[in-house]
Amino acid sequence: MNTTEFQAESNRRLLLETTPAPQAGKPGAINRREFLTRGGGAVLAGAALAAGVRAAETRWVPKFSTSSIHFKDLPLEKACEQIAALGYQAIDIWSGYDGCPHLDDALRRLGPEGLQQALEKSRLKLYAFSVYVGGYQRYAELLGKAGGGVAIQGSSGPCPPADLTAKMRAFLEGLKPLVDLAEKHNSWLAIENHGQSLLDSQDSFKAFVDLNRSPRLGIALAPYHVQSTKAPVEEVIRICGRQLFFFYAWQNQPEVNQLPGHGTTDFTPWMKALADINYGWYVNPFMHGHIPTERMTAALAKSLAYLKKMS
Repeated sequence: MNTTEFQAESNRRLLLETTPAPQAGKPGAINRREFLTRGGGAVLAGAALAAGVRAAETRWVPKFSTSSIHFKDLPLEKACEQIAALGYQAIDIWSGYDGCPHLDDALRRLGPEGLQQALEKSRLKLYAFSVYVGGYQRYAELLGKAGGGVAIQGSSGPCPPADLTAKMRAFLEGLKPLVDLAEKHNSWLAIENHGQSLLDSQDSFKAFVDLNRSPRLGIALAPYHVQSTKAPVEEVIRICGRQLFFFYAWQNQPEVNQLPGHGTTDFTPWMKALADINYGWYVNPFMHGHIPTERMTAALAKSLAYLKKMS
């Protein structure tokens, strides 16, 4: 018998021992106030305890990663050490966007074993490869051999609303070779939303989720771009549901204020929505733009502390 069952049984016996059998209209009958006074309170306390145990067992606990591009001036190994030292659990490694050298360096110099060793040394987990430059196929084998993870890329150009379903169906059909590659290398493919792209509007998220049939294919959600469309980010999170593979904790603000805890956006509704869908991947504080390493370190530390307060 576990703790919850033992407490419930004890409360049941206490009630039987202290409460006479009630008969309607007779002196032995008890009203609600007497029930609570004479033993019902114990039952309610036991029920509350059981509910508390269940809540503790099911409470959503977020995990946190961040992107290597924030430390693009550092070698990949040093970027891993910096991110781990801040308390992040995992890393999103970027290819050549904005001159970030990390993923190509891992491919050419480290290889899968060297990348694994660098991650193990810093006690950091591999979460994702951002392959906006170079494409997933170039890095698929490296991702798989290094342990597998999520590969992130964009969608395609925009289309008129009337053509959305047909265009989305064709887009998903065209991804099948990459989805097959992801399955071969024990990885996942996530498509990021972007301004003026196929995956952009609230309706486009609905179309993606409704038409996608592959468990290896999902969405990398960038709230920065969702805010540009005036759509509620928390509602888009719920639309994505189980197909949400990557979440950029990223607001539409200038410079460092893009990061959580810096700009004016309250991330509480977003984190609640992630909890509501039982989001199983990492929350990834993110910004575009280059700032000095010391300032970036302090900014990401503040973001992590801010988000952890909501846990």
